[in-house]
Amino acid sequence: MRWDEMITVGRIVRPQGNRGEVVVESETDFGDERFQPGAVLYVQRTGEIGEIRVESSRPHAHRWVVGFAGAGTIDEAEALRGVELRIPAAQLRTLDAGQHYVHDLVGCEMQTTTGQVVGTVGDVRLDTGVPILVVAGAHGEVLVPFTEAFCRSVDVAGKMIVIDPPDGLLDVNAPAARERS
Repeated sequence: MRWDEMITVGRIVRPQGNRGEVVVESETDFGDERFQPGAVLYVQRTGEIGEIRVESSRPHAHRWVVGFAGAGTIDEAEALRGVELRIPAAQLRTLDAGQHYVHDLVGCEMQTTTGQVVGTVGDVRLDTGVPILVVAGAHGEVLVPFTEAFCRSVDVAGKMIVIDPPDGLLDVNAPAARERS
């Protein structure tokens, strides 16, 4: 199994308490499944891929507090800080029509309904009320809400998203980009 063929489901942010638990920033809508006790996740440290088993978990303030087998102290939890948690792509669920995985959206080209190139989706922010597509545009970063009101079509196979933005959305970063030049 190769690391680049696996899907990120979370990142360990920091230790929580002094019993080896950690705070996980979830990158999945299925946290109750991915972080349930007994679940096996994969980590990469010192270039090696290894398994890590969830012993306990609970949602907390839009994140997860997770206890892993082998991490029973704050020092062992600290050693996990910044570690990315992944699963094999084969474990992904089939989504309903109109739903998309973040990794499928990243790398998509974006253009308007009139054909104006906006840029390439570099990230998707999920910590807001509505998912936000972060697009690297000609004048800097453009943030586009990932809603039907803006996104008219999404073709993940063709790596294309077509939007109908309100006036000014694409120009909001232009003054800041000119100042940096």
